[in-house]
Amino acid sequence: MIIGSETPEATRRPLSGASAIGVRHRAAALLAMARPQFWLVSLVALHLGFVLATRRLVPTGAEAATLAYAGLIAGPLIWLAVLAINDAHDQGTDRRNPRKAGAPLVTGVLDRRQAIAIGIVSGAVAVLASIPLGGLFTLGVGLTVLLGWAYSTPPLRLKARPGVDVALNAFAVAVLGPLGGWVALTGTITGFPWPMALIGSLAVAALYLPTTLVDRQADRAAGARTTAVALGERATFELGFALWAGSAVVAAVLAATGTVLDSSLLPLHLIMAPILLVTYRVLLRHRPGFGAITIVAATFLVPCTAFVLTYCGVITGFGAP
Repeated sequence: MIIGSETPEATRRPLSGASAIGVRHRAAALLAMARPQFWLVSLVALHLGFVLATRRLVPTGAEAATLAYAGLIAGPLIWLAVLAINDAHDQGTDRRNPRKAGAPLVTGVLDRRQAIAIGIVSGAVAVLASIPLGGLFTLGVGLTVLLGWAYSTPPLRLKARPGVDVALNAFAVAVLGPLGGWVALTGTITGFPWPMALIGSLAVAALYLPTTLVDRQADRAAGARTTAVALGERATFELGFALWAGSAVVAAVLAATGTVLDSSLLPLHLIMAPILLVTYRVLLRHRPGFGAITIVAATFLVPCTAFVLTYCGVITGFGAP
């Protein structure tokens, strides 16, 4: 036989090479599953929590180390824990979605059981790694992981419950994210400026809704009743627009009353509100892509940046150095 005629060394070399390639492919698949492009969302939210807690833009050495450690947990570990479970339960949907053609579970580099195991291990590591940052931070990480799993896993499968899918994403990004940065630095939730979480939640929900439109056809074909599937394109867009407008109105009211936002920001908010509304309506009206969603989100950064600069005292009275 040909195999029997080969020397052990000759047999081992190709197997070793194939094994190395397999390891590299699986490592690349693991990274792809963790979606590094989403880590920045968590890092920005954590830094916002730091800014709210300290009224400073730049952390000191000890603070920077704390934020970096918290970022490792909130970035790679939590996203991998949540998205691995999501991919495992969305395998059927993803196979119908051209946008997911390169996903590890669609290409077969990883299988469903492996994805579930990766999610469980990553979630456990995230919770254990949070312990040095205190009980409240650990509780928040555990809650985030559990909500992420409930989002994808039957029988709850919150992503297929219209309205809940939007609310859960807004809560995780706009509330738990900044609150995590605040708690990591202060060890308490006392004094956290909740009105800022309201503005952020409305904005995040408004930006999340168009993403459900991107995947609406694939979700409907797979029987996943997301908000976009339940409401249809027009109603989903109008709901997002209403939430976007609500965020702008709340921000203007807070600026007008000097609550958290400096009152000098009111003219900027009155100028930016119509710009934000027109940008959202023009760019996101008809089956928007992620590029258009990103542009709209970037527009929102203008009033956000002004808030941070005044809140930290970099400018006293908007526009005055």
